[in-house]
Amino acid sequence: MERKENVLDEKSFEFAVKTVKLYKKIIKEEKEYVLPKQFLRSGTSIGANVAEANGAILTADFSSKVSIAYKESLETKFWLRLFEATDYIERTEFEEMFGKS
Repeated sequence: MERKENVLDEKSFEFAVKTVKLYKKIIKEEKEYVLPKQFLRSGTSIGANVAEANGAILTADFSSKVSIAYKESLETKFWLRLFEATDYIERTEFEEMFGKS
């Protein structure tokens, strides 16, 4: 049973777009490729898993995909915190990506 599009779909897609843009900025300005690639994978995986969850037939599959998306968001937040702490991004960029914390 396919679920209707929802706010989470749109927000996770917008976050993926921001993730790609920040990834491109870091590799261009900092010439760093390994850490940003991990960030790119986790940040875009959130939306991909949300999209898969919306196509889930079973409730268990839906729950599993949403759970993976949540875990990817935690990993992504780790990378953003690391980028800020190591001066790859400014605090304002961190807050733009993940909100104030």
